[in-house]
Amino acid sequence: METPQYLDAIRDESARLVAAAETAGPNAPVPSCPEWTVADLLGHIGRIQRWQADLVARRVQEAEFSLAEPPTDPAVLLSWVRDASALVLEVFAATAPDVPVWTLVGPGVASFWFRRQAHEVALHRVDADLAAGGTAPAIGRDLSVDGIDEFFDVVVPRIADRLVGDGETIHLHCTDADGEWLLRLTGDGPEIRRVHAKGDVAARGTASDLLLAVRARVGLDALEVFGDADLLARFVDQSRL
Repeated sequence: METPQYLDAIRDESARLVAAAETAGPNAPVPSCPEWTVADLLGHIGRIQRWQADLVARRVQEAEFSLAEPPTDPAVLLSWVRDASALVLEVFAATAPDVPVWTLVGPGVASFWFRRQAHEVALHRVDADLAAGGTAPAIGRDLSVDGIDEFFDVVVPRIADRLVGDGETIHLHCTDADGEWLLRLTGDGPEIRRVHAKGDVAARGTASDLLLAVRARVGLDALEVFGDADLLARFVDQSRL
């Protein structure tokens, strides 16, 4: 995906998240994030979007985790998040994607954050929809394929110490797009290849269903699963954030 697609995703998914949160109300529980209410979800998004906007705007070159505190008045949370979304979009749109900046995986470029934020807000938009009482609406196909790639590129390496094994393999296969991944759990952590191969467990589904299943937003019954279903369930549980 290219920068305009990420910015469009941030814009659209942020607006959808706020709309679903408004429908749900600030005190509604978030089923997919059991310790959160909608107010917590809004606070998280507002803080993360402001933080990422600041990192990119200042071209930060070392790790910084200074996060703004959300307002305590639920009545102003929605506008606070709308302002955060507008800020991150303004900063990202004004920044060349190849500008050097610190990232979660070390020195990198600004486009890392364009991608990271698109997937962050899309996944949490699903959380807001679930809190509003709906089922998990699909994430767009291309964004979902890239979201699975980004999960393996960025999220899995940060929790590699949880994901160890004796060579067990998990194969994911998109049914509506070009996307296949083979994950091998080794004693040193996970190894990921984007290949067609046989695994101890194989899961097939749309790109959106695969992404939402591995990120624990829908159940594994949304997928066709062949082989060791317990292995896949353990992986999903151990990779929760």
